Amino acid sequence: MIKICVAGAQGKMGRTIIEEAEINGCRVVSAIETEEHRSIGKTLKQVGIGDHDVRISPPSKIPQECCETDAYISFTTPDAELSNLPKVAETGTSIIVGTTGFTEEQMRSLHSEIASEVTAVFAPNFALGINLMYRLAKACDVLPDGYDFSITEVHHNEKKDAPSGTAVRLSEIISNVRGYTEMVNGREGFSPRMKNELEVLSVRTGGVPGIHDLIIAGPDEMIKIEHVSFSRRVFAQGALYAAKWAVEHDQPGIFSMDDVFK
Repeated sequence: MIKICVAGAQGKMGRTIIEEAEINGCRVVSAIETEEHRSIGKTLKQVGIGDHDVRISPPSKIPQECCETDAYISFTTPDAELSNLPKVAETGTSIIVGTTGFTEEQMRSLHSEIASEVTAVFAPNFALGINLMYRLAKACDVLPDGYDFSITEVHHNEKKDAPSGTAVRLSEIISNVRGYTEMVNGREGFSPRMKNELEVLSVRTGGVPGIHDLIIAGPDEMIKIEHVSFSRRVFAQGALYAAKWAVEHDQPGIFSMDDVFK
């Protein structure tokens, strides 16, 4: 079993990764939460996460917590990981990041700090089915002009970034193969669609883990490719799969799930 450190241990994804770890060939040896979190110093078992005696540590302890860890897995916030990831990289621990919402400038900063140090996998969505959807989207260059592309995404009402990182990545793929230059996130009033516009629409409601639709419509037909996540377990399973790949790959650089699948 590979040894993992889970950041955001008491978050929805952190909990799910911890619960899925041993089923997927990994062992939790370290857990991180924000500096002032009420769980700091308590064991995972004490806060109701499985039967683990691992104590929850603050980010300031990352150098000690990751020194004998194989992989660090994060689904937290961009601000937290801008601070955390360089510390992790200094220990030589592989990095798996499902955190979304990084700006281009933030990603450039992380590339410069960690890309030459460790194997890191960044993905807006670790579900294996979503990554198949990305590959199907790349095949859309076979369609002639006259087809419009739209993306819709639905997530739980606590998700902060919109569009989702998954929808943004899907929009990048479609824009590359179809030549779109503008992203439109909603319409009202008099707003006819322009040829260069790709629609990306977001809905936040209830406890939905994630639904993504790619809609392709021509004059006389419509194609819809849909991915529905039944639970957060699918993201945890993909992240753990990526963690095992990163540890075995053991070459510095920042990779995507497309690299993991090769």
